[in-house]
Amino acid sequence: MIIVISILAVLTLITFLYMMHPKFGKAPEGNRLELIKTSANYSHGKFQNTHDTPTLTKGYSFGGILYDQLFGNHPRREPVDSIPSIKTDLHNLPPNADVLIWFGHSSYFMQIDGKRFLVDPVFSGNASPLPGTVSSFKGANGYTVADLPTIDYLFISHDHYDHLDYETIIALKSKVKKVICGLGVGGHFERWGYPTDKIIEKDWNETIVLEDGFKVYTTPARHFSGRGFSKNNTLWLSYVLQTPSIKIYIGGDSGYDSHFAKIGEQYGPIDFAILENGQYNLAWEAIHMLPEQVLKAAQDLKTKKLFPVHSSKFKLAMHAWDEPLSKLSELSKTANLPLVTPMIGEIVNLNDDTQVFKEWWKDVN
Repeated sequence: MIIVISILAVLTLITFLYMMHPKFGKAPEGNRLELIKTSANYSHGKFQNTHDTPTLTKGYSFGGILYDQLFGNHPRREPVDSIPSIKTDLHNLPPNADVLIWFGHSSYFMQIDGKRFLVDPVFSGNASPLPGTVSSFKGANGYTVADLPTIDYLFISHDHYDHLDYETIIALKSKVKKVICGLGVGGHFERWGYPTDKIIEKDWNETIVLEDGFKVYTTPARHFSGRGFSKNNTLWLSYVLQTPSIKIYIGGDSGYDSHFAKIGEQYGPIDFAILENGQYNLAWEAIHMLPEQVLKAAQDLKTKKLFPVHSSKFKLAMHAWDEPLSKLSELSKTANLPLVTPMIGEIVNLNDDTQVFKEWWKDVN
């Protein structure tokens, strides 16, 4: 018994010391916490979704999911082959080019109307606070911060590790002019050395005027947040980015709910919707959409094009690695909704309605 207690005490101490690492960010406190408490979306010490959002679907348990993950038969969760990619020179893009470049999962760069935007960048090759536990697929992590030009606006949808990567954010510090994020997330950036005047931290349903012709509308999502042992102490959100020439929905992570239709009614039609499609399971469909729900969300948004993300880089669910793209591709054909499916690094021309994308995942084992 003494040995067991001693081992537990040592493990507890190691965990406590590790949790002091700056990668876990900083929980809201002081004036930031007082502002959070005034939010209509905050109650009982946490941010809340619009509707009840169980972590697990009724009938599922954490123990059952863990057992299934360890001992169930789930083939092809990661590719054998290397993920194909293209290395685009982002430093020398034509200044008048309106383009998007995807980096896998939910990370992408956009140059629109002369401004540069970066969303949820994760270049460390890991989507977990524990090194080497959720590593990127072979070939899916070819870009680094050095490949990026100066970024006018860095968007963060929420503070989970596969969207807010400490190592990447530290390396980006000198390249980012402004950070746009949800309430509470700014505390992480301040701990990591970002000046307060660089951070634009907002609640749902607010408007940010960036400069002439550029606006951002902060919109709801159905998800959760937290780093370390904290949960829902920072706000998850989506965005509608309005530039002089295009309207883009930046979806972040979200389960399906009525907010998509409300956003579509208020801001639609959307020219280009970016929605998560991957790392889903019936057990947690309240917080991550299934492919058929992604299609419905796109229709609710009244979008002209759909770009599915949240796949092809990390193994965070039990489906085959290419299932999200395969399923949504078939669904979109019957719905007559143009699907944007670039390879990592491939240039997406935002103003070209004739651009065709190869179903590249079919050539990868």
